[in-house]
Amino acid sequence: MTKLRTINRLCMIALALLFLAGCAEPLAVERTEELPEDPPLPLTQTANEELSMEAFFSQYTDRAEQPAAYQAPAMNYAEFHADKANGKNNAYLDLSMVNLGVVAAKGTSANRLKFIIVVNGNNYYYNMANNGTPSIFPLTFGSATYKFRIMENTTGSKYRELYSNSTWVQLDNQFVPYTRNSDYVPYSSSSNCVKKAAELAQGAADAVGVVSKVYEYVTSSITYDYNKANTVQSGYMSNPDSTMSTGNGICFDYAALAAAMLRSQGIPTKMVFGYVGPSGAYHAWNMFYTAETGWVTVTFQVPKDAWNRLDLTFCAGGIDPSYIGNGTNYSDVYYY
Repeated sequence: MTKLRTINRLCMIALALLFLAGCAEPLAVERTEELPEDPPLPLTQTANEELSMEAFFSQYTDRAEQPAAYQAPAMNYAEFHADKANGKNNAYLDLSMVNLGVVAAKGTSANRLKFIIVVNGNNYYYNMANNGTPSIFPLTFGSATYKFRIMENTTGSKYRELYSNSTWVQLDNQFVPYTRNSDYVPYSSSSNCVKKAAELAQGAADAVGVVSKVYEYVTSSITYDYNKANTVQSGYMSNPDSTMSTGNGICFDYAALAAAMLRSQGIPTKMVFGYVGPSGAYHAWNMFYTAETGWVTVTFQVPKDAWNRLDLTFCAGGIDPSYIGNGTNYSDVYYY
C-alpha cells in the first residue's frame, strides 16, 4: 500500500511538472538577418585636359573687388544628448534633433555595429562606432516616417537588432540635413577646417564669394592620392582636418572637406556619392545652395534659388568644367 502511494505521489509530481513546463514561456530564439556588405568607396579621379588656375579664377575678378560683406550665421552643430536618448542592450537613440535633419546613436559592443534607416520602403545601411562614441547620421529623404535600427554582428554577415524606434520626421526645411556635421562630414567649432573656412569667408562679398574661395583653397591645396585610392579599406570615413594636414586625399576627402568648410559658414552643401560619365565610375562630389547669383565654376552661372554641382576632384585634376557644369554626366545615388 505504501509503495502504491509512493508511485501515485511520483506520478502527481511528474504531471505537475509537465503542467508547469507547458505554461512556461518557450526559450527565446534569437532572430538574426543578413546585412549587405559595405558599399564601394568613391575613388574616381580623371585628368585629361590642362586648365590653369589663373584662367579659372579670372572670372571672379569682379567679385573680388566688391567689399567684404558676408556674415556667416551661428554654426549649427549636431551631437548626442544622453538625457534625451532611449534604448536597451547598450544601444541608444537620440531623436531630439530629427526636425533638424539628423539622428544620433550610441552603442557599446565587442562586435561590429551597423545602423539602418528605413524610410519609404527602403533600407539604408551605415557603419557606427561600437566603443560608445556617438554617431550622427543625416536624414536626407525629406519629411516622412523613419525607422531607426541599431544592429549587432553575430557571425559572418548576420546581425541581430539591439534596439529600434520609429517616428514621423517633419524637417524644419529642406536644408537642415546639409547645414550641420555628421559621421560623413565631421567637424566642430575647434576644427582647423572650420577656422580656415571662417578666415576665407572674411574676405567674401556674399555666399557665392565664400564658395569661390573655398573652391580655390581646396583645389589648390589638396592633391589626389593615387596610392590611397589603391589601398583604402572598405568602411573608410574621411576626416576633413586630416585631409588639410596631409594635403592629399581621394574624392571622398575632397567632398567631405568642402562640405565641412561650407556648412560651417552657413551654406547648405550636399556631399553626393554616385556615378559619372558613360563608364559609370563611382565618385563623390558636392552640391551647394545659394539664393544669390554668381559664378562658382568656369562655365556655368549660379541660378537663383537652385542647387548647383561642385566637383573639386575633377577641377583639381584639370578637367574641363563644362563636363561638370551641365549635370548630365552625373547620376546621384546617395546624399550625405
